Amino acid sequence: MDGLPFGLLAALVGLVGGVVLGLTARLGDFCTLGALESAIYGGSQSRLRLWGIVLGVAILGTQVGAMAGWIDLEGTIYHSIAWDPVASIVGGLMFGYGMAMAGNCGFGALVRFGGGDLRSLVVVVVMGLFGFVALSGPLAPLRVALFPQPAAEGPQGVLSDLGALGVPAALTIAAVAVLCFGWALSSAALRARPAMMLWGIAAGLAVVWCFAGTSWLFDASLEEIAVEGPSFTAPVGRTLIYLMTSTSGGLSFSVGSVVGVLAGALAGSMIRGLFRWEACEDPRELGRQVGGAALMGIGGVLAMGCSVGQGVSAIAALSWSGPVTLAAISLGAWIGLRQLIGGFQPE
Repeated sequence: MDGLPFGLLAALVGLVGGVVLGLTARLGDFCTLGALESAIYGGSQSRLRLWGIVLGVAILGTQVGAMAGWIDLEGTIYHSIAWDPVASIVGGLMFGYGMAMAGNCGFGALVRFGGGDLRSLVVVVVMGLFGFVALSGPLAPLRVALFPQPAAEGPQGVLSDLGALGVPAALTIAAVAVLCFGWALSSAALRARPAMMLWGIAAGLAVVWCFAGTSWLFDASLEEIAVEGPSFTAPVGRTLIYLMTSTSGGLSFSVGSVVGVLAGALAGSMIRGLFRWEACEDPRELGRQVGGAALMGIGGVLAMGCSVGQGVSAIAALSWSGPVTLAAISLGAWIGLRQLIGGFQPE
């Protein structure tokens, strides 16, 4: 292990976490848009309540790891960059609306591509491209002018702010985790699916694994490797650049996590017998997906994360950006779904 490059080790950390997340999506039905669609229009909340299991495990594991010194949350973008609530809301709304138009978030598109859906390949490529258009391309100066991302001047986040009011960190962590588990387990439909709950636990542990693995590499590499949790907006663009040029930092956690999700989704699709090639036959549908993917790429960069990056990783880090962005993503997706369903109803 000591003889391996740090970039390769980071990619291996991301690969393991990504494989587990890809398997969870296929075998445990873990999906952001799918959960919202099932809850709003399908009359079933089991997939939505699964998020309580994922978040409860991720929060508890990440925060215990941080208290034990195994995870350096201060090195993550969620605590090292000053939080901009407006960027979280605007970026989250754009991402959520684009997610509804595209039919999947970035993570979901990777999962579906791993199952043979060629339409999702278009979504993945366009989202990664427009993410870098906003991150370091033509839109970068406008993004920086409107939504600068300066370094945080001091501690920030849920634990810091509540700690200033005298609330012990352990009490906050326990209360948030109990609320997540209680909300999830109060659903009889979810309790009737123990396999789904086990996959939810696995997904939460995958987030903890990624934080712990990159924290170890952060120290071992003298801060060459960043502390990261799973996220699938800018990392998709970094992976595309690496595949084309072997540059953009070379092998990294981003590349490993994206490839891992594809591999896990492929394996899960094979296990369930769901793999099949699909393509888009409707030009209007393809146009809507391309537009939605572009919005996701830009919105994900503004919000500094997607439905997984902010909705799971940032919440596990107990950053305020996590719940605010996830709420904005959910609202944007709800608006998009209402427009899609209403738009296709006959007069």
